[in-house]
Amino acid sequence: MNIKLLATEVGDLVKWDSSINEINRAGGAIFPFKCDQFPNEAITSQRAQLAYNWIMTTGRTKMDNAKRLDLLRQFCETITPADKQETLGGIFARCLSQSGQQDMLRQEFEQRGFHQQIHAHSKRLFCQSNFFHAVFEACKAYNKEVRTKAQSNKDGADLMLAVWGSDTGCLKVTACQTETDRNVQDGIKFLSAGLMRAVRNPTSHEPAIHWPIGKQDCLDLLGFVSFLFRQIDTATYFVAKQGRT
Repeated sequence: MNIKLLATEVGDLVKWDSSINEINRAGGAIFPFKCDQFPNEAITSQRAQLAYNWIMTTGRTKMDNAKRLDLLRQFCETITPADKQETLGGIFARCLSQSGQQDMLRQEFEQRGFHQQIHAHSKRLFCQSNFFHAVFEACKAYNKEVRTKAQSNKDGADLMLAVWGSDTGCLKVTACQTETDRNVQDGIKFLSAGLMRAVRNPTSHEPAIHWPIGKQDCLDLLGFVSFLFRQIDTATYFVAKQGRT
């Protein structure tokens, strides 16, 4: 369940009809814990803030999800006037629907076996259906990882072309002795440079509404960046005879 959305909308629903004492009495009678504080500058009503605090405290308290939902329903129904119960039902349905969608996206993401860096930088954004920025953050993270391992000040495609090359590049995933070695090495170079030019640069310079990325493209691109992260994991730093890149 989207607890923050529930807390915000229920607080707004009851702010004119429920008193502070009524909200506190309901919370004290229903919840087996004390109410914590969750300051929110967007909330200007004390009653709305109090309802928000109780609901957010429930969301943070460790308990079975079914029990959490039951307690939240009891509390919200108790503090909501009879003529607004139908509206409250709609709020619960919407919050549960958003939560269900996030759960499905989370499951789909986790089934892919992405590199840990993709999890760190893109999982939260993907689960929020923010596919554009999930890809952008993954690309930025890969660029930074390559710069760090290559000890280079270059950026983007120029960085990838310089450090992954089979001749003078300083990052090696093969011995670069045979033709196959060199093909694989240069393949990583061009794949990395292509990622920067075709994906990172557009997402960096174009508004999201002008460069939309759907869920399937997002998953495919994250899989691609995940592959490149695994290459940097296995790469060794090599100083060419001509000097450091």
